[in-house]
Formats: sequence, structure tokens, C-alpha cells
Amino acid sequence: MRFPSRRAGDQRFAREDWLDLARSKPAERPTRSLRRTLLRRLAAPLSLLALMSGLMAYWLAWQYTQHVVDRSLADLATAISKQIQLAGVDAPVTVPPLAQAMFSDPVEQLIYRISTGDEEIAGEPDLPLTGSNVRRIHYAYVFETHFEGVSVRAAQVRVPQPTGNPIVVEVAQRVGSRYRIAVEFLIAIMMPLLLLLLAGWVIVWRVVNQQLNPLTDLADALNQQTHISLEPVDETYVPSEIRPLTSAMNALLVRLQTALDAQRKFIADAAHQLRTPLTAVKLHAEQALSSRDPAKAVEAVKELRASADRAVRLSNQLLSLARAEPGEQAARFSDFDLAALAFETGAEWVPRALAARVDLGFQRLDDPDNEHPMIVRGNVVLTREVLANLIDNALKYIPPFRIEGARITLTVSDWHDSNGRRFGEVVVEDNGPGVPPDQQGDLFKRFFRGDGQNVEGGAGLGLAIVHDIMVLHGGTVHYEDAPEGGARFIVRMPLKEAPAGAE
Repeated sequence: MRFPSRRAGDQRFAREDWLDLARSKPAERPTRSLRRTLLRRLAAPLSLLALMSGLMAYWLAWQYTQHVVDRSLADLATAISKQIQLAGVDAPVTVPPLAQAMFSDPVEQLIYRISTGDEEIAGEPDLPLTGSNVRRIHYAYVFETHFEGVSVRAAQVRVPQPTGNPIVVEVAQRVGSRYRIAVEFLIAIMMPLLLLLLAGWVIVWRVVNQQLNPLTDLADALNQQTHISLEPVDETYVPSEIRPLTSAMNALLVRLQTALDAQRKFIADAAHQLRTPLTAVKLHAEQALSSRDPAKAVEAVKELRASADRAVRLSNQLLSLARAEPGEQAARFSDFDLAALAFETGAEWVPRALAARVDLGFQRLDDPDNEHPMIVRGNVVLTREVLANLIDNALKYIPPFRIEGARITLTVSDWHDSNGRRFGEVVVEDNGPGVPPDQQGDLFKRFFRGDGQNVEGGAGLGLAIVHDIMVLHGGTVHYEDAPEGGARFIVRMPLKEAPAGAE
């Protein structure tokens, strides 16, 4: 078969379509690093804390500097006032040299003024005698003012005189000097703080790396696993916060190991079971090819066809087992009427039952007229396979055991468990030989055949398929001896409420 060729324009449009598809394809999200996230979320608050500590330290240093400098200015002014009191009337002569010696330090940059209001005794006559932000320290008043365009902080002490105006002693210092002192305090405080911050970053880095090492060890342990042997992860040195993850992984590894073991066993058993019919096919084909007697050749061909039929049936049953895996069929579930499905499946098997001289009947105990649906949720095809396998199993064993009066009955009813949950129940009952008590426990195992007579075509998979499908649907299947002899296979599936308006 040839496909129609594209024109050049079609090829161009095809390339544009691919480009549009590539542009519309969502970009892959960058992989988040847990280490980087932890470092960022720990280092950022640590740095912010250091910054806030620095600002707090600067504010405390500034407050301390103001308090110390104000007290120092007040003490200097008070000391000059004491000298004036001691000098008495000689104060205008003896105090100026002393003040000049006290305030001549260029580093401190002190400014002073001594006056009587009417007469300047010493110092800077332009230094204001009043200001704002006034506070009192012992005998001195400290305030803020301006001198030569610069903010200064001044301390003022008044010395009463026996006659005339009191002598005013005023000592001031530029505010910039206070900032310098505050900065010196800040540097002295921040240097250890910065060293502590650096040490904190190093500690955070080491702690984060050490605490993430178990994850690296866990990854290494998982990388060492193979499909042949899945060993649980060692949880001896795993922190308690990570242990739920490792426990879940170990549980997953156990389930995976169980599944792999079951798969290997299933493949080995399937290969063993298929070997017999395929070998028979080969032998019968060689007999038919080498036989010179037409009758024997025809007989060999018949045996060849029977062996091929057994191989085909075994292959179909293996495929049914594969379809019964939860991951394959759970998405195909739908609501259907279990009673109607049981009736339809039984009707399909009536011709084969009549050919085998078996009476195949149907009855519904909870609703004899079969007017109300029995709604369950599941896979219709697999549920039909369950009923078909049970009917086929009965048809295999009844005829060799009972020549006349053989019967199979499909019974549908509503069943409740001890918790009040409703189930749809289908019973496939026959009057065949039944199952010996010592074999009933192995009925639903794969490749188990407990037939006491030579029944052709069986591989021991039918009941195993029934069991796996019921597990997939959340239902059950079990065996009971029939009251009048024979076998009773009981299938139960959870019921859903009937749709509104259904009759």
C-alpha cells in the first residue's frame, strides 16, 4: 500500500506545525535542590538577624554615646563652675587660663563660653545660651543648638554671684563627634558579630550537608539494586524524619520483589505447560508427514488439531491472566447489570450444554421476574470470562461422571454480609463429582489440576483466572459442596445503588 505524496507546500506547513508544537510544548521545570533550598532558607534569616542585631547595636551605641557625652559636657561645665566659686571675685582673672587649658584638645573639639550676660569673660561669645531638647543632669542643663552653622550639644551651669548677674558657664561639642564615637562603638560591636555570622554560615553549611548525607546513601543503596535481587534499604542510621520514606520504599521493594517472583514463576510454569501441547503438535505433525497409511495420517492430523486447540486455549487463558492485572483493566471499569450478564452468558453456553446432554438453567431468587437490575462496577469482558470459565469447568467434569440427568444451574441473588454491605451473588452449581476435601484448598492456584478422571483440554488456569479477576473487582469467589452432591462456585461482587428511575 502506498501513501499519497505531499506537495512542497504541504511539507512547509508540516514543518511549521512541528515548530508550533515545539513552541507550545511546556518547558521542563528546573530541578529544585533541597540543599540549596535549605541553605537559602537558613542563611537568609541568619543574615537578616545579623543585620537587625547590627542596627540594634548601632542604636544602643548612639544612645550610650549621647548619654556619656552629655554627662561629660555637664561634668566639664560643673568643674569650671566649681573653680569660679573657689576663685570668688578673682574668677574673671584666674578662670580663663584654666578653661583655655581644659578645652584646648583638638581631638575633642570642645567649645566653651563664660560670661555674665553683660560681660564676656572667656570663650566663644557667639555660642548661643539657649536651645532645644533640654534635659537636666545634676546642676547642668544640656540642650541642642547651632554654632557657626553646625549642630552642637551644649551643657550650661549658672554660678550665682553676691552682686550682679550670675556667671554662665557653657561647654559644647559638635554632634559629628558623637557620630564618630558611635561608629567606633558600632565597629567594636559588629566585628565579633560578623565573625559569629561567618561561623554560623559555616555551621549551617556543614549541618545541612551532614543531614542530607543519608539521602545520598539511600540513593546509592537504591542504585545498587538490580531486577534479580531487590534488597530492603538499611534503616539503621536513617533519621526518624526520613524513616517513613525508607519504610515506604522498602514496602515498595517487597511488593516489587513479590511481583517479580510471581512473574518469573508464572513464566516458568507457562513455558512448562506450553511445552506439552507444542511437543504434541510437533509429534503429530511428524507422524502425519511420515505416515504412508491415509487413515493413520488423518488420525494424526486430528490429533494435531486437538493439540493445537489445547495450545490455543492455554494461550488464551494466559492472556486472560495478563488482562486480569489491576493496572491493565482498572481504567476500563463501567457500570453494568450482573444479573443480565449472567443470563446472557448462560444463554450463549446452552448449545454446548445441549450437545453434552447437560441441562443448563437460570434462576434469580431475589427477583424471579428479573425486572430490577443488579448494578455492579467492573469490566464486562472479564466478568463474562469468570462466568464462562465456571460453566466450562462444570461441562468438562459432569459428562464423564453422570451420563444421564446432568445439570448446571446459574443462580443470581442479592447477598448481605455482616456489615450490611450488599453484593451481587452468582452461583454456578452442578451435580458432578465435586472436589475432594483435600484438594479444595488448591482449587484457585495456577496450573493446579485435581481431576480424578482424564479430562482433556484443561490446563489448570480457569479457576485461577476467576480468582484473579474477582480480586481485581474487589469481589470474592469460593467453593462449596452442593447439597445433593456436586460443586458450587459462588461469585460475589459489590453492588451499586440502582440508577434513579430504574425498575
